[in-house]
Amino acid sequence: MAEIAALPTSVARVLVVDDEPSITDAVATALRYEGFETMEVGAGRAAEQAIDEFRPDLIVLDVMLPDLDGFAIARRLRDGNHRIPVIFLTAKDATEDKVAGLALADDYVTKPFSLAEIVARVQTVLRRTRGDADGPMRFADVTLDEETREVWRGDHPIELTRTEFELLRFLMLNPRRVLTKRQILDNVWHYDFGGDANVVETYISYLRKKLDPLGPPLIQTVRLVGYALRES
Repeated sequence: MAEIAALPTSVARVLVVDDEPSITDAVATALRYEGFETMEVGAGRAAEQAIDEFRPDLIVLDVMLPDLDGFAIARRLRDGNHRIPVIFLTAKDATEDKVAGLALADDYVTKPFSLAEIVARVQTVLRRTRGDADGPMRFADVTLDEETREVWRGDHPIELTRTEFELLRFLMLNPRRVLTKRQILDNVWHYDFGGDANVVETYISYLRKKLDPLGPPLIQTVRLVGYALRES
């Protein structure tokens, strides 16, 4: 049976903080679907109270809040020696904002975003901060080590370019889930690619040429939708 390195068995609690109810509801719903316990709040002061009461394992935190901005909340967490990982969620996409955000938090996601991206980043940050990042990711007979940037299929090492590695990593973070080209672009190219979305098809082809000679095909095409990492 296919497998992927999982989070610890205890259910992770995620606090979602944004002053737009449609965003908190969508993000929290996507996370609950993946097995997380969630709580939603819409302001900075409410977030501080929720941190004490809900005791989250991770916070998805909007930067621009009506009473106390996300940077201030993250700074107070750090100054108070609270080791709660934070993923900033913000419309601020200037380089200086990203630099400031990453100095305070574990990740920085700009709007607009895909729900698949948020889920993948939450899983990645929790794996790293809860101690599961020491081991490589696995699906079927494919192993991907994020620390060494090495990939194997069975006992055979596979040389991948940076983009091929990131594409395979995203697929392995979302096993058996059908991912659209847009979701893959948003997460692998991070909105920086302004050309033909068929670049995804090209890189899927590159990956298949390196993986398929060593075992059964794992990257399945779902017609008119996208791609999924599945065992035949």
